[in-house]
Amino acid sequence: MTDVATRPGAEEAPIDDATRALDADGERVDADATTQNLEWAPADPPRRKRHWGLWLGIPAAIVAVSLVASSLILIAPGTSVASVPVGGLTPGAAADALAERLAATTVVLTSADGSPEVSATDLGATLDARALAERAHAEHPMWNVSTWNGDPSTAAVRIDAEAATAALRDAAPTLFVDPVDATIAFDATTAGFAATPDVPGSGVSVEAVRLALQSALVSGETRVEIDTAAAVAIPAVTSTASAEAQVASLNTMLDTAGFYVGEERTVPIDRAVAASWITVAPAGDGTFAITADPAAIQPVVDGLAPLVNRAAADGKVITDSGGRVLREDAPGISGRELGDTSTVASDFATQLSTTGNGSFALPVNEVAPVIVSVARRIEVDLGAQRTYLFENGNVVQSYAISSGLAGTPTPTGNFRVFAHTRIQDLGALCYNPEAVNSYCTEDVPWLTWFAPDIAFHGAYWHNNFGNRMSHGCVNMPINVAKFVYDWSPQGTEVWVHS
Repeated sequence: MTDVATRPGAEEAPIDDATRALDADGERVDADATTQNLEWAPADPPRRKRHWGLWLGIPAAIVAVSLVASSLILIAPGTSVASVPVGGLTPGAAADALAERLAATTVVLTSADGSPEVSATDLGATLDARALAERAHAEHPMWNVSTWNGDPSTAAVRIDAEAATAALRDAAPTLFVDPVDATIAFDATTAGFAATPDVPGSGVSVEAVRLALQSALVSGETRVEIDTAAAVAIPAVTSTASAEAQVASLNTMLDTAGFYVGEERTVPIDRAVAASWITVAPAGDGTFAITADPAAIQPVVDGLAPLVNRAAADGKVITDSGGRVLREDAPGISGRELGDTSTVASDFATQLSTTGNGSFALPVNEVAPVIVSVARRIEVDLGAQRTYLFENGNVVQSYAISSGLAGTPTPTGNFRVFAHTRIQDLGALCYNPEAVNSYCTEDVPWLTWFAPDIAFHGAYWHNNFGNRMSHGCVNMPINVAKFVYDWSPQGTEVWVHS
């Protein structure tokens, strides 16, 4: 009996290389190997099928999705902005490429000593790289095959004029001549401000440099030459026109310079003095800065009081005994006193600096006039043949007169002056040659009428004053009659009694 256990069916399936036993490490054991005790074991379970096709399909799908996604964010092949290829790039990468391409460009100044070079970066040259890249992507997306290999799009180069001028000056200082600004100064000969014209400078055209960079970007060159032989004019910051406009304003200020009370230029200021208060300097922006010195104005302010102060002029009105105004003999003029001047110098300086207005309104206090009222009346005493002039109840003048004779008496009672006549013929006979019991006295002067056909007047035909002599009027010496004529306004009360 053998030591080897035969597995079922061993007769039908002889042992070959494929069915040789395996050692513990999984290696086949040769038939001649040391004989081992074998026991029966069940057959190996069947192996599972492996679906290799499925696993191979997943990466392919991922690749396909990636290609679709990338076609959405990339710029179509063959696309360029100016001369810079951006096909196959994202907009961000394309923007970087455009910026780097411009930054790598150099401008050569061929007519300058040594042909100096200036980089686009030093010149402050820029372009809107991000917007250009996004537009290229929008117009030429990779997913749209019809947009592949399209025509180059344009790209505008911008330049910082200040940075470019500074860089060009540093590189080729001999190409630049600085402009001279217009200036302003006071001319004592004309007693006014005058402008000195500006003088333009010259230098390299910043626009020509920009166009050269633009051309280089379009043509794909990173080095471009510019001929600087033809210089361009560089205008002055402060122009002649600006200076002349300021001069006109300053001279208008000098025309009106002074201290005012209302519309009256009470204290005019000499043009040269006003100009000495002011400093005119360029403001740096093409205009002028005007400043005024309060300390220079203060001495004039200190001397204002005696020039401004004015006493009030009292007024005078003539009234009747009841106070009714008959005439204004003097209107009365208000006086004035200079007010607080502690801030006048500084305020005037500010006004000159900010508005250019040379008319300064002074602070003044009004002094009201005193209006004197004089009540006047005339009294005629026929018994004494005397006239009395009263002011406020007091006799101010008294004169001998000649009143009417017994046949032509002067009327008595209370009257008022109602008219004045400088000279007139008296008597009906003067106007009617056929008048009976009449008379004619020609050229009677200074008539002050107070009753019908009755007046105070001058009498040149007699000197018998103090006695009755007239046809009813009150005769007076000529000088007295003129005084009464001027002294008694219309409405003056007249009392005639015996």
